[in-house]
Amino acid sequence: MERKWWHDKVAYQIYPKSFLDTNGDGIGDLRGIISKLDYLKKLGVDIIWLSPIYKSPFVDQGYDISDYYAIASEFGTMEEFDMLLAEAKKRDMHIIMDLVINHCSDKHEWFQKALADPDGEYADYFYFREGKDGREPSNYRSYFGGNCWEPVPGTNKYYFHMFAKEQPDLNWENPVLRQKLYDMINWWLEKGLSGFRIDAIINIKKDLAFPDLTPDDTDGLAGCYRMVERVEGVGELLEDLKRNTFEKYDAFTVGEVFNMRPEELPQFIGKDGHFSTIFDFSAHCLSMGEHGWYDSPDIEFEQYRDSVFRSQLTVQKVGFEANIIENHDEPRGVSRYLPDYAQNAKGTKMLATVNILLRGIPFIYQGQEIGMQNAVWTDQTEFDDINTKDQYDVAKQAGFSDEEALAICSKMSRDNARTPMQWSSDVNAGFTDGTPWLKVNENYREINVREQEEDENSVLNYYRKLTTLRKSEEYKEVFTYGEFVPAYETVDGIMAYYRVDDEKRVLVAANFGTQSASLPLNYEINNIMLTNKNIADKNESESFVKEKQLVLDSCDVVVLELGR
Repeated sequence: MERKWWHDKVAYQIYPKSFLDTNGDGIGDLRGIISKLDYLKKLGVDIIWLSPIYKSPFVDQGYDISDYYAIASEFGTMEEFDMLLAEAKKRDMHIIMDLVINHCSDKHEWFQKALADPDGEYADYFYFREGKDGREPSNYRSYFGGNCWEPVPGTNKYYFHMFAKEQPDLNWENPVLRQKLYDMINWWLEKGLSGFRIDAIINIKKDLAFPDLTPDDTDGLAGCYRMVERVEGVGELLEDLKRNTFEKYDAFTVGEVFNMRPEELPQFIGKDGHFSTIFDFSAHCLSMGEHGWYDSPDIEFEQYRDSVFRSQLTVQKVGFEANIIENHDEPRGVSRYLPDYAQNAKGTKMLATVNILLRGIPFIYQGQEIGMQNAVWTDQTEFDDINTKDQYDVAKQAGFSDEEALAICSKMSRDNARTPMQWSSDVNAGFTDGTPWLKVNENYREINVREQEEDENSVLNYYRKLTTLRKSEEYKEVFTYGEFVPAYETVDGIMAYYRVDDEKRVLVAANFGTQSASLPLNYEINNIMLTNKNIADKNESESFVKEKQLVLDSCDVVVLELGR
């Protein structure tokens, strides 16, 4: 495998609106990020991904961009962004931004010009189509609910949007539009950006006939993703994008890719793939309901373990994936993947260990490193997220009570990941001196950075040990390029695997169950590298080993260097 500069890096996602507010307006800002670069450096972070900071009406929290060349005033100025780039470079850190180019805001100049002249040049930057028999051109349901087609005022035409109606989709078949997007991307890369996380990118290829599809629910609509799954040719567009932008700068790119055909994985992240990497959403997909959040299944441990293992085994033949426990679009991982008895510091460390030491690029989401959890929501008016509001209505329409719909959204809402970062036990968790834009999780007095900084055995300090181990000169090679080999798969409650190369064999073993487990050791223990078990000396192997059996109590995790 050709070695790339980003292979051995650790990434960290910042949701700027909720990270740190320095001017008291209740919204996080660029100066807040700059002030915490040393904190992130100490955490072992090399690459910082910023969720959108472009000018936006914030209908979908900045994923509706009205000016690709401007910083939203809520976050600061372009001068402050340049300062962030410079300060990150001083620390040998990389900044990547969100790239949202499947759609833009309806306030973008292009769309405003398209509305002003629905038959003109700018209308072809989007998908304007005639209605059929006084109705929408086709029966596609948007990701946020309702029909994908919105009337163009004063005409019998409609425009297409796969997300909110304020997010019209861009027409990637138009070469003039594509070039304008490429010029914008290259402008940011010339500025010193190291790459992009690329939002919803597989949606850029449309079936231009927009045929009706068989309805998949009682509303007579079919999910728009079904069109994405049927259409051919997205690879040509992605290659054109890469060739005209990323490839020129050796940029690091991570794609948000759903609905990809399994056989296309080499085209996406192989030697000459469209992207450097894509996120592994295999665990996330386990909780996807057929009709919405209201029929989302709980994630069982065996499902979680098996989905991660399948993904690892598949991807290592091809390239690298980006491994996550959570992000801005998902509930908190501690609340989602751990049973009730493990939703504590010990269980949080266990989940972190089995994720961070997988093969691939680890992405840590802000607050994950201190074990932030889902908030307690007492009323649906507390939610800000457009998707949560839609899913609340979907649950009500499916016959659930107000109380039941609130419980469903409390469990699945994206706002769980967007509550302000918990820096201290001070008012508003130290996030702001003003009124926070979204409520602070009430557990901030127990879970916060300042308290954990002072506790040697905290989740935060454990995360630091994890990243230090992964990036250490002695073990970096095996954790970056070593093979992933599942272990003890038939033992209930155990998630274990080897990382192996020509020089080293490392075992990562965790007990997600409630009962103690004994695992036969097939190799001699050379070193106990890391454990969440409270023992006086981590080299006291007797704490784990009895008669050549590795003994793990509930929620124990251990990382062992073994003999070859």
